[in-house]
Amino acid sequence: MKRNVLFISVHPDDETLGCGGTILKHKANGDTINWLNITDMDNNHPFDFSPEIVEKVQKIIGKVVSSYEFNNFINLKFYERIIDTISLSELISKISEVIYNIKPDILYIPNRSDVQSDHRISFQAIYPCTKNYRYPFIKSILMYETLSETEFAPALLENAFIPNTFVDISDYIDKKIEIIKLYETEIMPDPLPRSVYAIKGLAAFRGSRIGVMYAEAFMSLFRRY
Repeated sequence: MKRNVLFISVHPDDETLGCGGTILKHKANGDTINWLNITDMDNNHPFDFSPEIVEKVQKIIGKVVSSYEFNNFINLKFYERIIDTISLSELISKISEVIYNIKPDILYIPNRSDVQSDHRISFQAIYPCTKNYRYPFIKSILMYETLSETEFAPALLENAFIPNTFVDISDYIDKKIEIIKLYETEIMPDPLPRSVYAIKGLAAFRGSRIGVMYAEAFMSLFRRY
């Protein structure tokens, strides 16, 4: 059975760090893959990013869309790092509109407890858009981990990322690494969290949980089949 899948990222690169191999696997299975990104930058951003940086980031996003061969890409273009200045109702409205238009049966979303405030606020806007009596087409919701954000949340019980769903990405790890390298402004030197070393290490660790070489891990928040 073919699936209609929506991957939601707060910043470009979250989708690849958290579920790049899973995106590729869904594509290989013939599923419809859609990408909704919430924040972005442009030349009017209050942080005054240089035109060169803005142009580079936009080119990178275009390359990533092409690399995955997304069926749809939607960029809400809220300003990154200051999403707390946007009303939650506006965020919910914009995200809800996309979800209604796409009508995904599988939804991948960022972790609720990430240390990055954009991630936490976005989760608060995304999750209300999954109520089954308003969005009955959603059959599965999976929360993903993002290196340098998920593992740096305070070590408290309520912040724990406890995966209960694992996807074998052994056939897709090389392509995932190839795509993450497109984010040249975000990739870090070994052994830092967003380094190739750490990305492959996490995938190997998650893979060991299910007896495969590489995997991505998720927390299943809702499942109805």
